[in-house]
Amino acid sequence: MKKLNIIITVLGLMLMTSCEEFLDIKPSNYANPETSITTATDAKVAINGLMRKMTAADYYGRNFIIYGDAKGGDFAIRSQGRGLDYYYSFNHSATSGSGAGFWNQIYHNILQANNLILSIQKIEDAGSGSALLSEYKAQAMTARALMYFDLVRLYGKPYNMDKESYGVPLVLELLEFTAQPTRSSVEAVYTQILKDLSDAAPFLSKDKAATKGYLNYWANKAIQARVYLFMDDFTASLTAAEEIINSGKYSLYSNTDWVGSWATQFGSESIFELAIFPSEADLTTGSLGYYLLRNGKVTGAMGWFMASDYWIARMNEDPTDIRWGIMERDESSTSRKGSSLKYVGGSALTGDKSSRSAVNVKVIRLSEIYLIAAEAALRLPTPDRVKASGYLNQIRKRAPGLTASDETTVTLDMIIDEKSKEFFAEGLRYFDMLRLNRTIEFNDEFISPAVVITHRTKTIDRTFYKTILPISKSELDANPAIKPQQNTGY
Repeated sequence: MKKLNIIITVLGLMLMTSCEEFLDIKPSNYANPETSITTATDAKVAINGLMRKMTAADYYGRNFIIYGDAKGGDFAIRSQGRGLDYYYSFNHSATSGSGAGFWNQIYHNILQANNLILSIQKIEDAGSGSALLSEYKAQAMTARALMYFDLVRLYGKPYNMDKESYGVPLVLELLEFTAQPTRSSVEAVYTQILKDLSDAAPFLSKDKAATKGYLNYWANKAIQARVYLFMDDFTASLTAAEEIINSGKYSLYSNTDWVGSWATQFGSESIFELAIFPSEADLTTGSLGYYLLRNGKVTGAMGWFMASDYWIARMNEDPTDIRWGIMERDESSTSRKGSSLKYVGGSALTGDKSSRSAVNVKVIRLSEIYLIAAEAALRLPTPDRVKASGYLNQIRKRAPGLTASDETTVTLDMIIDEKSKEFFAEGLRYFDMLRLNRTIEFNDEFISPAVVITHRTKTIDRTFYKTILPISKSELDANPAIKPQQNTGY
């Protein structure tokens, strides 16, 4: 697919040119956007297309998750030049290494969500709506909220650093092809995210079994818990997290079942899981899993990213930690367990070296909700240390050799370290480090001779301008109105 930007994408929506394949909402891509969604069946096809597009390589299918770990200090690279190493080295500019794929793919997805939302709204305004159509619209609104949350964290400063600084353009309507949308503030983007989530929640299904692979009420609440945490609204974050926990709809894996869960689709912890089908969205040897394994464990594996010494040391606090079971030796030695098996689940764990099928991507798990609840409880205006300790221990018990926390010993460091262990290679670390205003240290000397990094120092914090991405030159050229809003330093 050709490189996209907002202006070209809007033009494509208005003209529906076939070469860009903008909307997979009908068997034909030539459908008029005003008539392409007229029934619940049409809307279901549109939602299926949107979920599939979220598994693209430039989004949850690979790059977005790798980005969230490669920059957070938990990943290291074996050598440069293998692919996506510019994430780790921060080799970003408007013309090279801009990460434009994120901008293009996510706005492309937002365009599809907008079309669905506006089409169903038109049907409802005409008095022909239905509960099912309203649910599909709510799913699209929840997806749009998640996508804007991801975009604003890629291109905007953390909310608790400078919420008045530039975020990303809010494109919520079908625009004229001459439109030149400009960047809204970080705060305005977060306001829209919460509005979408709040407006959508009442119309979403609470039936976990019927919504596998889709965004339901509980996924909406989980996103709310995330968003409020990033806004330092710990009361609202805890409320959303506890609603999920107390519902009993999802349950934590036992220590016995945790490793095997990665070979299981839609398990008891999966609040939002994107399905990967061999005939549709399977990236095979370009998949997330293959970027994290050494060649030899699974045929065609790349081994481009592996655990840093810092993450290994954190895990070594308890050699009996059950999460070691999802790790495999990396190519640096015969014993160092730095390669993750999470995203090749069944095939890797059973030793099938011929399989090239990726597993589903678990976007939000119940474990994260427990750790969000723990952090939020600890950081309330009046901390609830009992709750914080209790929620932390539910995840901390995966390291049975460690002493459980209690209300006198629980700390934010313990919670964040536990999150690092539990969500290695799930794309959360970097964004947590930025919102917490923590120094990130990179394991550049992991390999001898050490990897030489020239675009950043060994340690950085969120004042480093390259912690957020530049707007690509192709976007600036297509949309002159946004040129004065380029991120500082680029």
